[in-house]
Amino acid sequence: MSIETASVETLGRELGETIRDLPEYEAFEEAKAAVEGSPEAQQKIREFEGQREEFMLARQIGEATQEDLMELQRSQQELHQLPAMAEYLEAQNRLDARLEAVNEAISEPLSVDFGEQAGGCCQD
Repeated sequence: MSIETASVETLGRELGETIRDLPEYEAFEEAKAAVEGSPEAQQKIREFEGQREEFMLARQIGEATQEDLMELQRSQQELHQLPAMAEYLEAQNRLDARLEAVNEAISEPLSVDFGEQAGGCCQD
């Protein structure tokens, strides 16, 4: 491994550690733990996921209705209104915004979207 590669990988590791220490990341992890520890949130998640799976199957065979979609959206809204889930989603949004800013800072000198290039194999 060349010195440049080792240096870039070290910087990448340091960036990951720095991101892990961001207030946005810490808030996200705390909110995630709260959702995972909430029996009410877990029950609503299971119900929503089951309903979503049924809807997707119905859609695949052409039997999904607009009413089914509206019911699924209502269930999702109920899930998102739980205090633990609402905080989780807000924390996730704040973290996403911060990570997008980091991605832009990395991408600018490269003239390429670093996050997109790092995350995907095939670009159109």
